[in-house]
Amino acid sequence: MCCCLAGTAQEQQGITFSGSIQSDMLIPQDDEDTGATKERDFLTNTYADLLLQSKHVDAGLRFEYMEHPLPGFEKDFAGWGVPNFWIKGRLGKKVELTAGTFYEQFGSGFVLRTYEERSMGIDNSLLGARIVLKPVEGVTLKALSGKQRCYWSWNKALISGADAEVSLDDFFSFLQNYHTHLIVGASWVNKYDDSDEKAYVTPSYRVNFPQFVNAWDVRASLNHGPWSLLAEYAQKGPDPAFLNGYNFRKGSAAMLSGSYSKKGLSVLLQVKRSENMSFKSTYDISKAVGTSSTINYLPPFTQDQTYELATLYPYATQVASGEWAYQAELGYNFKSKTPLGGKYGMLVKVNFSHIHGINRQFYDSTDDVFAMTDGYSSLFFKWGDGTYFQNLDITVTRKLSKDFKLNLMYMNQHYNMTVVEGGGGMVHSNIFIADGKYQISRKTTIRGELQYLATKDDLKDWIYGMLELSLVPHWMITVADLYNIGDTHIHYYQGLVTCNFGQHRIQAGYVRTKVGYSCAGGVCRWIPATKGFTISYNYNF
Repeated sequence: MCCCLAGTAQEQQGITFSGSIQSDMLIPQDDEDTGATKERDFLTNTYADLLLQSKHVDAGLRFEYMEHPLPGFEKDFAGWGVPNFWIKGRLGKKVELTAGTFYEQFGSGFVLRTYEERSMGIDNSLLGARIVLKPVEGVTLKALSGKQRCYWSWNKALISGADAEVSLDDFFSFLQNYHTHLIVGASWVNKYDDSDEKAYVTPSYRVNFPQFVNAWDVRASLNHGPWSLLAEYAQKGPDPAFLNGYNFRKGSAAMLSGSYSKKGLSVLLQVKRSENMSFKSTYDISKAVGTSSTINYLPPFTQDQTYELATLYPYATQVASGEWAYQAELGYNFKSKTPLGGKYGMLVKVNFSHIHGINRQFYDSTDDVFAMTDGYSSLFFKWGDGTYFQNLDITVTRKLSKDFKLNLMYMNQHYNMTVVEGGGGMVHSNIFIADGKYQISRKTTIRGELQYLATKDDLKDWIYGMLELSLVPHWMITVADLYNIGDTHIHYYQGLVTCNFGQHRIQAGYVRTKVGYSCAGGVCRWIPATKGFTISYNYNF
């Protein structure tokens, strides 16, 4: 059951008040076929946000109730309280000061990104202070310091950092004359941990963790007409941890991204190399697993997928071992009233992603450990141990009549289950998707999906079907079934009814979901199988 309450501002004498409540709830059931278990009669993740805004001062807080959290959230989530609270003051447009909890990102996030993604159980906010200065037009300076949230406490390490961005076209008129925007930036982040923690890798090897770990980032972005280019490089100092085998090798990440876009045509080319860039705010293994205690973020170079079978084997960025990642995308809109465009036009998109291991030559060790050394040598441009992920998808979107729109997609995917999940080998699959939407009347629409995944690996073939009836503005009815026609022959079904009345939104349903990874932006969380009743409520005030 999901309950959301989002607040619309109410203004009195220059002060606005808004808020939101979101509550995801499940009444679980046991299911022998899928392995779903019922540990309690009722589970919920509930959040309530309040925000007060004025001309010079904003303040907010978040209340969370997760005494019995939903499946897939570690038991560390269990509890309730007010983990997020903040006050922000502004002095004109040049100074902004925040005290309390806050989120921040430097550049692409290579050295710092704190954010919230509730569906993934991510909330790595910082508790401390941040100042943002804009001394002159085109210059933005940031400085911050704080301790990072880890479930219901804050890790002991102090995270501090500074960031500067300069828009050079604000200072050089010739760039403006050529309609060119050039921004350069640099960041620095420091982790200070004086907890004096140690790790016994073997009885004869003990790692003393460093008190200071520094990371820095430089970047430049160029925009000229339809052209855009982004280059970024980051490096992290020695940071031995469980995820990298307690080695002292420096981490690094390099990215180059270029795009071209004009009416009817878009092109994207990206390449990224990263190694040993896992950056956590604690050395405690129990608090540093999965998505918790993560300071930075490495953006994935894979297509964001929304279709069920296209997300069945999602890729998780390999931040510790490193990777070479490539992505290319071409989109072209065939104009209407042309031989290929037809009466209403046609959009074709082709996306290709390839992720490969980096070259790593491990040092020999009689004790089978490389703690307190660099661990390995690596040639920058050389590939390493095989393909981690590869995806080619072709999407065609065409309006066949005034009332009917069709979306067709083909995907060829290579997924290294051993690298991402720890075992299972390479999964090769071909996916076929048809998505049709028919406008029955001005207020009535029906949409259907039919998907098929063919593979000789893992659990073999899958099929998925969905029907969605929309009765604007009040009702929506959805039924769907994911069925394994290969090994298990299990149905994973859902039926949902959604109604909207004014500022109220209610959704009720019955679902059966499979065990597996749920991913967003290359970050993944293991979700157990579930079965039961779900309800959703939203209210705006």
